[in-house]
Order: sequence, then structure tokens, then C-alpha cells
Amino acid sequence: MYMASVNFPNLNIYQTPGVRFKTPEDKSVSDTISKEYSNTSFRAEAYTSALTIRTSLTTKDEKKKYAALSNELDLSYRKKLEYALKSGQILKNNSNDKSTVLDNLYKIITEERDPGLDKINILKECIDILANPYVITQTCEDIPPEYQRQVIGLITNLSENPNEIAKAKWDINNMHTGTCPAASIEFDLATKHTAEFFRMVEGLTSPKNEVKKTIRMDNLSEKSSDAIWLITKFKTPHVMKDFNTAEILLKPDKNAIIRARIQNHHRDKGERSMIDVLMQSTLMQLGSQQTYNSLTDKRAPNAWTQEDGGLIDFEKTYVESVVEDKNTTSVTYQIVDENGRLAGYEKDFGTIKKELLDTLKLGHNIIIGYTWPDPENENKLAGHEITIVGHKINSNGEGIFICQDSDDDIAAPIELSEKFLLPKIHHAGLPDEIASRDFKFEDSWEIGLKDFQEMNQNRKKTA
Repeated sequence: MYMASVNFPNLNIYQTPGVRFKTPEDKSVSDTISKEYSNTSFRAEAYTSALTIRTSLTTKDEKKKYAALSNELDLSYRKKLEYALKSGQILKNNSNDKSTVLDNLYKIITEERDPGLDKINILKECIDILANPYVITQTCEDIPPEYQRQVIGLITNLSENPNEIAKAKWDINNMHTGTCPAASIEFDLATKHTAEFFRMVEGLTSPKNEVKKTIRMDNLSEKSSDAIWLITKFKTPHVMKDFNTAEILLKPDKNAIIRARIQNHHRDKGERSMIDVLMQSTLMQLGSQQTYNSLTDKRAPNAWTQEDGGLIDFEKTYVESVVEDKNTTSVTYQIVDENGRLAGYEKDFGTIKKELLDTLKLGHNIIIGYTWPDPENENKLAGHEITIVGHKINSNGEGIFICQDSDDDIAAPIELSEKFLLPKIHHAGLPDEIASRDFKFEDSWEIGLKDFQEMNQNRKKTA
């Protein structure tokens, strides 16, 4: 049964058309490693939007917009806004339409927002991210007791079966999101393509809860026909402008706005913000063939994976490349056997380290998936996505990777030793020029198409 709207007390909620880092043993599975796509590559052109770095307001329009933002804020947030200006964040224009961060923040406070989201709350969340992007988190928000009955009704389609109701209630009260790949991409977008990030925030918090983005087919694959096949197979809503250019629609799942509207009034410390909820849902939708459900944190199995949790590496790289327009190749370092256990490595640790450091030297963050044996699942590998943002040598001469973990309850970078991290890296998103130095990858679309056709043939034979 489809419910057009749900009325919560004092809150209008409309239904519109990874893992904690402490020790590996403490983690639960947020991503299942897929053997099928362990050697896929993904190509997209480097991010080429013109980037302006300025730290002072120069035009009347900029001064007007900045004053309008400042007038809506208290002293603490005005200081954060001033920091964003002086650090060059506010006037960045590396967005799909060349709009600046300032332009999009101004639209947030002057144009209509989603009816359940407060524009000043959105603005403050934006400024928090500008001041410290490490506040981005995948930590799931709770559903307050006064809303649980209605949310359970949405999950169960108003079932009266007590077992279904009990299961839904347990799920929403014990949820740990599998959105670590999406949260990692959200962080990377906010730190490397800041204006585009806030252009997306403006669109996702608007009444339409969507944003449009123009992409070039040859930015995804050397063959436009393969790129068209890919966005079609991923069920990405799009309109072809010509043979090599498409306008795609990025939109969260229909239930994400429910969680976002609840967070507008009931966000607890350490939980996802409204922005986190909407952004992560949008990215999960893009990677899961439009099958994600924010209420249950589940996605449907598809041709690439039979799991219903987080995105696999191939899906994550597709999302990363589409939303960031950057040259990314998913490189797999670990060899995983048919039983889901570590069987070896594709490259030695010295080569892996060099590829990571060379990528950092180019100014890229590196989204990686790392693994550990899960003792609660026959020591099969469990996985989590984090982002490497830097590297240093500590006082003992040890190499240290500086990382962002969206699930560690820490709004700051963490440090992981090379000795700890290198053996655990299953895959990493690297620039194509680095990933292809040692050997040439077969184009991922060709691999995807071959495997998809082979799977369909096998299903027909066994049917």
C-alpha cells in the first residue's frame, strides 16, 4: 500500500515519489566484499570546473549575499562564516554550473525550502561543514517514540502481523547504517568540490528534493555507448542532450525526507545531520539502481551483488565518478577466495604504499575499503570504507596515514599506521594514470557487460 503522507504530531512528514572504528573485532559488516567485480576499473575525466580561490568580497552582489547570511546567524556562527570566507571556502565556484558556495547558501535562506526543513537549521549545518567537514557522519539517528508507530506503518505497509511489527520496531531501534561508502564520497565532495557539494545541498533541501547535473559520456568511459549502457543499467534518471552529454537527476529515496524532517527537530549529538541524511540517501540511490530505503537502510540485490546492505566497490566508484567528475579507477589489492577469506595480495605493500602516496601528492583524497576477519561470521571478511586524506612520519620514524572515518564518533581526522592499514586495504579509488602504471585494466563497462550477460545466461540455463 502506498501512503501519500503521514501526519506526525507537530511535524509534517510526507512520503515523496561500513562501521565503528575501534578494533576490527568490534565492527559489524557494512559492506560485503564482492569477488565478482574485484578487478573492475572505472574511468572518468579529471574534475575540470574552473576554481576561484578568493578570500575577500569584491562585488555589491557578494557583499549583499554575505550580509544576508550574517544577519541570520548568532555570534558563534558569524565567526564560523568569517572563517569560511578568510579560508577561501565561501567564494569557491567549482560547481557544475559555476555557482559559488555563497550563491547556494544565499539561495537556501532566500528561496523556499522543503516544508519540513528550517532554512536557518540548514544554513547552520552548512556552516558547520565548512568550518569542519569531519562532522560528516554516518551514525544513524534514532526515531523518537512519538513517531515510531507511523514509521513502522510505513516499513510494514500497515501490516497487522505482530511479528512484522516487532521486527520493524527492533530494526529501527538497533539500526547501524551501511552508508560508509556514501558518507566517504560526501566528505570527499565537501572537501574537494566544495561549491558542487553546496549546490547539491541547496537542491536536495528544496521543495523538489532533487538536483540536476550535466555530465559528459566520455567522462565515464572512452566509449560513449558503454557509458550510456552503464547509466541505463544503474537506472540513473537522465535525459540525453546529445550523443555525448546527459543531464542526470540526483534524488534521495522517498523515505529520506522523513528522517531529515525528524532531524530538523530531534537531532541528537553525534547523529547524522539533515544534510547527511539527504546526501547519503542520494548517493546510495545512485549506486544501488534506485533501490535504497532510508527507513530500513536496505537496498535490493542486483546483477552485481546479492547483498542488501552497503555499496560494493564497483558501485561506489560509479557514484564517486558521476558526482565528482574525476578520473577514478577502483583498484583491488586483496585476493579473496570463494569462501570470503583473504587468500593473498595482488601487489606488495611497498607498491601499494607508493600508489597511495603518489595519489595524495596529486591533491586527491583516497576512498578505500579495508577488511578484517569477522569472528561472528566464520572469519569471513567484513569491510568498511574510510578516506585517506594525508600521510606523515611520526617521531618514531613510522609512516602514518591520516584518515577520515565517518563512523568513529570523532569529528576530527584519525591516524592509522602503515603497518596496521596496508595489509587491510581491499580496494582503493585511484587516478587512472596511477592505477594503470603496472598493468592495463580492461574497461569496467566491458567487464560489467560480459558478466551481466553471463549471469543472465546462467539463470536461463538453471530456470
